[in-house]
Amino acid sequence: MPTYYGPLHEMTQTTPTRYWNDSCSVEELAYAIARGADGATSNPAIVLNVLKKEMPLWRERILAVIADNPTWAETQVSWQIYTELAQRGAALLRPTFESSDRRRGFLSIQTDPALYRDRDGLLAQAMAFAALAPNMQVKVPATRAGIAMAAEATYHGVSLNVTVSFSVPQVLAAAEAIEQGLRRRAGEGLDHAALAPVVTMMVGRNDDWMKLLATRDGLDLSPDHLEWCGVACFKRAYGIFQQRGYRATLLAAAYRNVLHWTEFVGGDVVLTMPWEWQVTFNQSDVRPTPRMHLPVDPAVIAALAQIPDFRRAYAPDGMTVAEFDTFGPTVRTLRTFSESWHSFVGVIRDMMLPNPDINIADSR
Repeated sequence: MPTYYGPLHEMTQTTPTRYWNDSCSVEELAYAIARGADGATSNPAIVLNVLKKEMPLWRERILAVIADNPTWAETQVSWQIYTELAQRGAALLRPTFESSDRRRGFLSIQTDPALYRDRDGLLAQAMAFAALAPNMQVKVPATRAGIAMAAEATYHGVSLNVTVSFSVPQVLAAAEAIEQGLRRRAGEGLDHAALAPVVTMMVGRNDDWMKLLATRDGLDLSPDHLEWCGVACFKRAYGIFQQRGYRATLLAAAYRNVLHWTEFVGGDVVLTMPWEWQVTFNQSDVRPTPRMHLPVDPAVIAALAQIPDFRRAYAPDGMTVAEFDTFGPTVRTLRTFSESWHSFVGVIRDMMLPNPDINIADSR
């Protein structure tokens, strides 16, 4: 009888479904790896929380970077620490990377959220980040600029994680762009076996937006039905990925409820989970029974179709690439990531320029 270290570990051993840790925290990543996780993700909000949580591990290093680079601006120090946080997470995953013939064990590092309109800026930063570690995967947004650079980055050998994506049209556009890059590499005889691209759908942020719209517009929708928005879009996208044979792997992110785990078990997908959700799932008596093949109740889909933006998110042609940048969840998430990055820089600023008012107040 096999021994499993919780339901998530059992899932990774008995189904094609993989899971990642939604953080580069050393403590959280170690917990996840011990229970079957084979990758990790990060973004400005995640890295900010990691830095605050693990400040005792980083304080001396931050002060050393500040001292060793006396002309650096606070943003330069911030990017240095940001990348080092990602590199430490990548190092923890390196054994998985090597033992899987370099197909698993990636750490996703997010590009600058301010570059969401800058195709060339995203490409340049993606190339630089990819060089940080052999198992570094680079996150770019599914905006017009992000989609425009995805084929070129893939061609140059960057394993991408196309994120800030909430809809079927966005993940299909990302997968198509990655395919273009892979075909171009193959046409020139370049190896692509070491590339492991993924395309993220932030299912919980899809739910958040649809709930907000349903409340704003006074729609008569069951709260239970609103928990299925992201699941419905993810399952529809997965079916199309399988039909078209995309080589990028679909990834579910932004967890809000248990359906974001149980409904995707059995699919050849990745589930990136915050540590708190991992603990909740592992302490539950829920078994990882395959359900990806089960369609969402048509009555639920019909009810959700009352929301115009759900129809846009669910239909493969519901949006053009030009519309991605103004889609509600895209704008909300870019704003969150930008605010988190500025807060991260603020933490570094406080170490470079400690607030003298606080020091005076504390000395009274």
